[in-house]
Amino acid sequence: MAAEKDTPLKMEELKELSLAELQQKLHDWEDKLEALRFQLSSGQLPNTARVTLIRRDIARLRTVLREIELGLRKPKGAAV
Repeated sequence: MAAEKDTPLKMEELKELSLAELQQKLHDWEDKLEALRFQLSSGQLPNTARVTLIRRDIARLRTVLREIELGLRKPKGAAV
């Protein structure tokens, strides 16, 4: 799981996820961001650049979810 924290999400990976998986991953990343912000405010975060990386991953997830909502992208497992 440590490797997942350090590597940014790739759009190719996101395209392979179902709608429920995307929503769950978004929720998980938002929780991670909240924890990082708490660590940052208390001065316990050694790598402050991680906050920016997590924010970008959340933006990627929201972009894919919005594309699905607009019908520009089909989630994996969706009916044709």
